[in-house]
Amino acid sequence: MFTSILLPVDLSAPESWRKAAPVAIKMARDDGAALHVATVMPDYGMSVVGSYFEADFEQKALHKIGEELSAWVAEHVPDGVEVHPHVLHGTVYDQIIGAADRLGCDAIVMGSHRPELKDYLLGPNAARVVRHARQSVFVVRGE
Repeated sequence: MFTSILLPVDLSAPESWRKAAPVAIKMARDDGAALHVATVMPDYGMSVVGSYFEADFEQKALHKIGEELSAWVAEHVPDGVEVHPHVLHGTVYDQIIGAADRLGCDAIVMGSHRPELKDYLLGPNAARVVRHARQSVFVVRGE
């Protein structure tokens, strides 16, 4: 049914992937699909914020996050599943949607936290991905 699945994970928030990862892995295994696991390092937001960091901070941080993502993949994705890790940089929902398009994914599987009143139904990133992605989006409700 699917040939390429994107699983966004927040490495610092297990609730973002604890329930969604098994679903994405099962879908990839059952369909023989490639699994793309992505994590997003947010940008500074305002350029003035970036001026307080060392010049090579971003590159070092991206490299470190890449190592952490590779370790996460090795620990959580079983052998036999074609998996490709990706470290993205920017606004979370924009990066997820852009990666799904660039990678030719036909499905996105992502977790969503229990909503607070301000979120109504989904977390803000999941809601934006659902509204704007061209792909089928499976939201797995978390804790």
